[in-house]
Amino acid sequence: MLTIERAKELNDARVREHHLVIHAKNVMYAMGAMAERFGGDRERWMAVGYLHDYDYELFPEEHLKHTEKELLAEGVDAEDVRAIMSHGFGICTDVEPLTDMEKSLFTVDELTGIIQACARMRPQGITDLEVKSFMKKFKDKKFAAGCDRELILKGCAMLGMEVSEVAAVCIEGMRPHAAELELAGTQAN
Repeated sequence: MLTIERAKELNDARVREHHLVIHAKNVMYAMGAMAERFGGDRERWMAVGYLHDYDYELFPEEHLKHTEKELLAEGVDAEDVRAIMSHGFGICTDVEPLTDMEKSLFTVDELTGIIQACARMRPQGITDLEVKSFMKKFKDKKFAAGCDRELILKGCAMLGMEVSEVAAVCIEGMRPHAAELELAGTQAN
């Protein structure tokens, strides 16, 4: 089984850009919360979340084309590799998310980008971010425009959850790690 320690060892050997490391952590903590929501193995889901963009920094134009074979060779379980591959479904892979873990990763990858952007605008960061505030920003297509809302909606439908429900789970998962995620707000400085 993939551990957080092993995921960090593998990812940190290849991913050096600060924003990508922060993104990996955002997804990791959101996945931990989603695991709790679905009764999954929290550490495993977090490890998959941390490792999901393993090849992105080196191959941004060929994302996930340098992941499957490489991670299998590193001894990562095929089920965990499949979960990682599924987050690119319809974009750069044809691996459809089928399990709760796969559907969660597919959804929270983009969703955490909007949560991060919302939190960075607030004096208290994510520490007092409410779902209502998030939803206002989610509905504003110009805000965090690079985050694919249609993909998020598709993922939420796969999960059988509303965007607000998934956002609430992710925010709660990320909130205790506000300082590490650089989301403690401007008043924390």
